[in-house]
Amino acid sequence: MRPDPATTFETERPRLLRLAYRMLGAHAEAEDVVQDAYLRWHRTLDAGEEIASPPAWLTRAVSRLCLDRMKSARSRRETYPGTWLPEPLIEAEDDALRPDNLTLSLMLALERLSPLERAAFLLHDVFGQPLDDVADTIGRSLAATRQLASRARAHVRLDQPRYEVPREIGEEIARAFFAACSTGDATALAAMLAEGATLHSDGGGKVLSYPNVIEGAPNLVRLFMGLHRKFGNAMQFIEVTVIDGLPGFVARFDGQLQTTALEIAGDRIAAIYVTRNPDKLGSVLRH
Repeated sequence: MRPDPATTFETERPRLLRLAYRMLGAHAEAEDVVQDAYLRWHRTLDAGEEIASPPAWLTRAVSRLCLDRMKSARSRRETYPGTWLPEPLIEAEDDALRPDNLTLSLMLALERLSPLERAAFLLHDVFGQPLDDVADTIGRSLAATRQLASRARAHVRLDQPRYEVPREIGEEIARAFFAACSTGDATALAAMLAEGATLHSDGGGKVLSYPNVIEGAPNLVRLFMGLHRKFGNAMQFIEVTVIDGLPGFVARFDGQLQTTALEIAGDRIAAIYVTRNPDKLGSVLRH
């Protein structure tokens, strides 16, 4: 008896959503792509075509749909107001359930790749697709696909985190960082920040944020102290969590929902990623 198509698709849906999100950096677009793949899946089966490997067929369909969207997505980001960050992905509680090890900082590194390089790297290196299947998916020769994946790997390697931070340590640092920001403890903040720490803040031109990356621990301490003087204790803690593989927390600042992800190097915070654009926080509210 042929497996139920709907059941087969629902089994694959979480993996397909994650693939589409990693390729596009946006939950709503990822969901649209997966829904389009579902419709193609049904039309193909209704036409009586036999699909030898549903997971491979669905992966190919989602990947090609993503590639169609990536050119326009890149164009939109070139005119995006201020710093662009991918929509935050709140991770599972159990690290063992995470099917890949991409962090938010690596997602930003992927943005510098061409669509084909990004697709080759994600499909082969992250989602474990055989290289010849990847070549078929992106419509390139095996040799060209191997070169695309190799170039992407070289670029991404430069942004690969050098430190693995145990979840409990990451949570401890995230809580301490929140406490220092919310109480205006400059000494604690300075002790937590690496000398070259950076702040990336995405408000999408809709809410308060900083259009440019802010660099250097002294500048960041001054900025956070200035915010505390202006707004007082305006930050309401909601939960500590993992955001795209990085320790962080969800909070409200002056009534506006935001996520803060922290990249840790050794025992110091090397980068802070704050997402405040309300258009990017729908999945956080649903979480």
